Amino acid sequence: MLQDALAGAGYPERVLVACSGGPDSLALAAVAAYFARRGHVDGHPISVGAVVVDHQLQPGSADVAAAAAVALRELGLSPVQVSTVTVASTGMGPEAAARDARHAALEAAADDAGAAAILLGHTLDDQAEQVLLGLARGSGTRSLAGMRPARGRLLRPFLGLRRADTLAICEAEGLDPWHDPSNADPAFARSRTRVEVLPLLEEKLGPGVAESLARTAAILQLDADYLEDVANDTFLELREQSGGTISLPEEALRGLAPAVRFRVIAKAAATVGGQQPSYQRLLAAEALLRRQGSAGPVELPGGVSVYRLSLAQLLAEGQPGPGGVPREAARCGKLVFRPQKPPKI
Repeated sequence: MLQDALAGAGYPERVLVACSGGPDSLALAAVAAYFARRGHVDGHPISVGAVVVDHQLQPGSADVAAAAAVALRELGLSPVQVSTVTVASTGMGPEAAARDARHAALEAAADDAGAAAILLGHTLDDQAEQVLLGLARGSGTRSLAGMRPARGRLLRPFLGLRRADTLAICEAEGLDPWHDPSNADPAFARSRTRVEVLPLLEEKLGPGVAESLARTAAILQLDADYLEDVANDTFLELREQSGGTISLPEEALRGLAPAVRFRVIAKAAATVGGQQPSYQRLLAAEALLRRQGSAGPVELPGGVSVYRLSLAQLLAEGQPGPGGVPREAARCGKLVFRPQKPPKI
């Protein structure tokens, strides 16, 4: 699996393993160490280092990180770096905040090491949990598509491997992994999904539920990629930009398939500095297209206002175009996206 992942990434010469000291990432480090000792993958040279991120969220986290670093060095990985981060409150929950801090630390470590790839130890079980959590939140295609095997420098070669397999690898290699107590803490939705929900589904529906959920994610990744490409091309074709404001012609928006229309609206919001809107906020913005006359604004996450300017309003404004040249007469109304506050310089 790791060999295939590295081949798909173009055989990076320098890689880092992101390791918490848990069984999944420690097993991945052990497999990566095999290729490091050989010095090549399919004849392509490779060297493997590692980074341990200490989130400082639990008592004794520094000792856990130090022990993981020792284990990684004993496997022969070099260099091994411990990166201590402070998890800031982002309003998106502790798990999301920790993930953001961890990814920032991993990218910085990869920059320092000149690594073209960062290996993450997520397994098929993690993917199944991700899909279930997306279903529980009522998320769309992108969320239900789960984690990608490759995204930028991040590679997840173990997404086809069960968690029990990583435990077996650790046992075979004589490794003593750390078991994060938060993984069994019912205060976290992911932990409840792992300890209670998935085992119950396997008990009631029979074995293979996790594999089916992971397979669903793989199928939806193809669908999400296609819709994303169509929406991006459509947005670039329709958008009109003036300074920090984006406008989209309502007639063209109405003619789009809903799956594309909602994505185009979300892209317009992101272009002016917004965050991914919830489905309810997207519905509110899209509903402006059915209003009579000028309407809005609808507030979207990230400080973005979207409102509708009717054809009558646009004709009444009669604003000149660049260089004082009169604009072509408007043919329909527009959906306008504008940041509520000017960007900080």
